[in-house]
Amino acid sequence: MQADFEYEPVRDASGCQLSVTVLADRDHVRAEMREDALAAGFRLRDCCSLEEYAQGPLAALGDLVLVDCAEASADALALLSRLDMRGGKAGAQLVVSTTMGALDDVFGCFAMSAPQILVDPARAERVIAIGRVLARIPNLRLREMGEEDRLMLLRLTEQVGRIAERLERLSPGQREGGGAFRLETPSPGWRGEGQDYAVSGKDERPRLPDAATIRQLIKARQARMRFFDAELFADPAWDILLDLAAARAERKQVCVTSLCIAAGVPATTALRWIGQMVEADLLVRVSDPHDRRRAYIALADNTADALARYFAEVGASELAVV
Repeated sequence: MQADFEYEPVRDASGCQLSVTVLADRDHVRAEMREDALAAGFRLRDCCSLEEYAQGPLAALGDLVLVDCAEASADALALLSRLDMRGGKAGAQLVVSTTMGALDDVFGCFAMSAPQILVDPARAERVIAIGRVLARIPNLRLREMGEEDRLMLLRLTEQVGRIAERLERLSPGQREGGGAFRLETPSPGWRGEGQDYAVSGKDERPRLPDAATIRQLIKARQARMRFFDAELFADPAWDILLDLAAARAERKQVCVTSLCIAAGVPATTALRWIGQMVEADLLVRVSDPHDRRRAYIALADNTADALARYFAEVGASELAVV
C-alpha cells in the first residue's frame, strides 16, 4: 500500500529539507511509517529499531520523530525518556504509537516534548498525525490526495472544531480577557487541603458531592448506551471530568489508561482530549513520587471548584438525569 498523498519537500526558513527519524521494532510498521514520512516530504535521517538506535552513536534527532513502541520494556522506556528530553530541548515533533497495555508506561515517559500519542492506530491515523505536524509548517502545497483521505481530514477538522467549542463551554466562570479556557480563581478564603477543600472565613463555597453521588451519575450516563447508539451522547470531556471528580472525592489517583476508558471514546481520541484539557489548565499531570516513570491525571483546583459550584446549582436530585 502506498500513501495516497504527496507533498513538496518540507523545508525550513533557510530552505533546508526537514528530516525524519523513524524508530520501530515491528518491521512492517517501520516500513509504513518510513513510506508515509517520505511521501509527506521529509528527508530520512534514521530508520531502525529502538534497540539499534539506543546502541548506536548519539546523533541529532530529525525534525519529526516517528516512534512505535508496542512493548514497555525497561530499555524501550529508557529510550523514550531520552527522546522526550532531547525532543523537548530541540523542538522536534514526536508522534508515538503504542498499545493499550503499554500506554501508562509510555505516557509516563513524556513530560517535555508534548508528543502525539496514538493507541493501536491504523495506518490512516498515523497519516493524520503526520498531517497535523505538517499543518504547523506554513507554505506547504498538497499535490495529490485520495478522496477517502480528503473526507477523513474533513471529519478530523470538524472534530477539532467541536473539541474547541466544548472546551470553551466548560468555562462559565472564566475571567474577562482571561482566555478561552481560563476558570475563575477561587477567593483567598479557600485553601487546598490534600484532595479536599477547607473553608476559612465567611465566604463559604460548595464542596464536591460525595463519590457515591458522582458514581451514580456516571452509571446513569452509561446506561443510555444500552438503549441508544453510544456516539449519540459522546461527550468525552464531561465524562473525563466526572471520573476525576469521583476519584478526587475517593482520594484515588487516576492513571491515563483508566481515564481513556472512562472517556468512552477510542483511546487516541481520549488522549487528544486529555492533552487539550491539560493545556487549558482544566487538568494537571501529577508525577508518581514513588516511580518517576509513571504519571497520573487529576482535576486542577479551579476545575474542582467550578464543578462543585455546578453540582450545587443543579442539585443532587437532578444529577441522575444530566
